[in-house]
Amino acid sequence: MNIAVISDIHGNMEAVEAVMEDITQQECERIFVLGDYAMAGPEPFETVDYFMKRKNDSKYTMIQGNTDLMIADYSEELYNTLKEKAPVMAEALKNDVTLLNPEQRYFLKTLPMQAEVEEGGVKFLLVHGSPRKNNEDILPDLTVQEVTEMVKDVDADVVLCGHTHIPCGFQTYNKKTVVNAGSIGRPFTPEPESCYLVITVENGACVFSHRFVKYNNNKAAEKLLKREFNGAQKLANTLLNPKERHF
Repeated sequence: MNIAVISDIHGNMEAVEAVMEDITQQECERIFVLGDYAMAGPEPFETVDYFMKRKNDSKYTMIQGNTDLMIADYSEELYNTLKEKAPVMAEALKNDVTLLNPEQRYFLKTLPMQAEVEEGGVKFLLVHGSPRKNNEDILPDLTVQEVTEMVKDVDADVVLCGHTHIPCGFQTYNKKTVVNAGSIGRPFTPEPESCYLVITVENGACVFSHRFVKYNNNKAAEKLLKREFNGAQKLANTLLNPKERHF
C-alpha cells in the first residue's frame, strides 16, 4: 500500500489542491497530516475547513502542529511574547485568529499531538516536531546520535515529522527510521515547490520517496498579500523565493 504524509500546510489551498491531485495519481490509500494547517498563509479559513470536512474520513490521520495550538489558545500575552522573537509571525497569528471561527479553533485545539498507526506490519509514530516536543527541529545537519537521542523512548518502527519545512531522513543507532516530510504550504527547499512524502509498505518493509510538486505559488502569494497584515509582503515573498526567510 501507498501512504502519503503531508505537513506544514500553512493556509495554502493552492498547494493543497496540487498535492492532493498528485496523491491521487500515486494511488495512496492513507493520508497522514502532521499539523500546522493555517498560520500565516493565504487562506487559513478555507484550509482549516478543508481538513475539518475530512476529520471523520478513515483515510486520514491528523495531528496538531505547534502553530495550531497557538491559534487555538491565542491571547494578548502570547502575541506579545511571540512579537519579541518573530514579529511577522505574531502579526500573522493575530490576524489568523480573526479569520477562523470558534468551531475551527476548537478543531485545531482538539487534534492529538501525536498518533500511533500500524499499517502493513509497520508501526508509525506521527509527530509534528519530534517525539519529545512539538517544536523541536529534526534537520538534515543533525548527527545520527542526536536523532537517536530524540527517539530513544519510541516503540514505533518509523517516526514521521515535519515542522522545519525541510525534508530529510535518518536511520538511528537504535534501529528507528526517522523521516521529515517537508512542507507543502511553505517549503524552505531551494525551489518553491510543495514537498510531501510517499511511503510504500509491503511485507513489513517501507520504501520512502519525497515528492516535489509544482503549484501556483504566484496566485498563493497574491492571496497572502491581500491579507494586508504587517509582514504579509515578507511571507508572500517566501512563497516565491524560499531563501527570503521572514526572520
